[in-house]
Amino acid sequence: MRKIVAFLMQGDALALSVDALALSGDALALLVDALALSADALALQGIAKFNSLRINEMLYLVTTKSSASHIKLPT
Repeated sequence: MRKIVAFLMQGDALALSVDALALSGDALALLVDALALSADALALQGIAKFNSLRINEMLYLVTTKSSASHIKLPT
């Protein structure tokens, strides 16, 4: 009887180990997704900063009417 109980407990332990491994895989996948989202956010911040600098440059050129006024600005 004890051998049967021990065998069943080993089966339960194995099933729990498999579940833990599956959860670890899920956690790793979520970590990869979070890293990809962070990279995307960083890229978007860079694009926004570049666009902001370009807008500031265009506003400067328009407001100063400098010698660079011959540059055709996009409309």
